[in-house]
Amino acid sequence: MRKQTFIAALSAVVLLASCGGSAVKTEDAQTAAQSADSARVFALDSASSKVEWLAKKVTGQHNGTLAIKSGELKTEAGKITSGRFTLNMAAIKVVDITDAETNAKLAGHLNSEDFFSTSKFPEGTFELVSTEPIANAAAGSPNYTIKGNLTLKGISKAISFPSTITINGEMLNAQADFDIDRTEWDIRYGSGKFFKDIGDKAINDNFNIKLNIVAKAS
Repeated sequence: MRKQTFIAALSAVVLLASCGGSAVKTEDAQTAAQSADSARVFALDSASSKVEWLAKKVTGQHNGTLAIKSGELKTEAGKITSGRFTLNMAAIKVVDITDAETNAKLAGHLNSEDFFSTSKFPEGTFELVSTEPIANAAAGSPNYTIKGNLTLKGISKAISFPSTITINGEMLNAQADFDIDRTEWDIRYGSGKFFKDIGDKAINDNFNIKLNIVAKAS
């Protein structure tokens, strides 16, 4: 009788342990599935995305566009965690000059060693490091501060700028409007910091960048 009781008790312990282990495994699997579901990759929609630049000088200004060759953003629980974009520097365009010959002359100068040296450095990159929410951001205003590394002419520099980021289902949109100092990337042509007494030939060190990044969940 005691032997039968012992065997029954042992069987119950084994059964309970088996059920408990199964429950733990099921819970872990559900957690892993939820975590995987919250991690997403958004691929750049190059046709819908746009990079615009604006450079000013004493006697006026010029503006144009820059092509993004490829890019993606990764999110976790609805927040961008990382990203990388490759810029086609040789595809820089001038849009404010309508005369074809004058336009080609300026575009050629921008591709030269005075500016972006695109024959040596045909690509630039931006690697996103982090995004920080902006407290109490008003609707339609920048809601994140983006930090990352911008590489031009083989020189990498850390930059940060405010951005308006929205994620709506399968679509992600990031917009930004900020200035960078070109001399940080050894673009010194016409800079008053390096060339004295250049008068009205001076070109501002800062130039403006406007981003409109559209990406789709892949």
